Amino acid sequence: MSKPFDGWTIVFDLDGTLVNTAPDLLEALNHVLTNADLTPVTLDTIATMIGHGARAMIVKGLLAHGITPSDSDLDVFLEQFLDYYAANIADHSHAFDGVVEAMTTLSAGGATLAVCTNKKQALSDQLLAELDLTRYFAAIVGADSVPNRKPDGDHILRTIEAAGGSPERALMIGDSRTDERAARNAGLPFIFVSFGYGPVPETRSEIMWADTFAEVSAHLSGLAGA
Repeated sequence: MSKPFDGWTIVFDLDGTLVNTAPDLLEALNHVLTNADLTPVTLDTIATMIGHGARAMIVKGLLAHGITPSDSDLDVFLEQFLDYYAANIADHSHAFDGVVEAMTTLSAGGATLAVCTNKKQALSDQLLAELDLTRYFAAIVGADSVPNRKPDGDHILRTIEAAGGSPERALMIGDSRTDERAARNAGLPFIFVSFGYGPVPETRSEIMWADTFAEVSAHLSGLAGA
């Protein structure tokens, strides 16, 4: 007996889509800033940089103080950030409401699930393991595991391949323009989740939109049915 999502590969972004990682990322950034005798920043300062990786967040945090770091200084700050973050990666981070239920339902319905993230591979693996989410995914592909990360569509295509799927029956779910552009570059349907970090895609009228994971599941059911 066939299942509703047989043959489908559903690719998720990580930060801001599956997991609310902002509190721990912000603490890691503020650890770097306070070590440099700078005042902490708020989440609003760096929220839209979260999908671009740690280096971009650090640059944004320093720019808030009028500082443009040299490459060598940035390397030092990045090492501090990553060391602190790895040691505190799941202190406050948690799966968004409805994630576990959606993963369980989609898996039971025959879908193959995967993660395509601009987070480093080791940190992605660590975070999902500490939150007991690894078991849902056939592949987890971080930014340093591919030649070109999102918004390059190849990052998603390699993730689909690693999961054993086919681009003809695959889609991407994410919370940013980076995710939307990567999906478009890969030729895939895209679902934007509004509860993440943004910014909102410029092509809002051309994409599916979800305010909750229940709405994500409803879009997926519609696609599978079609």
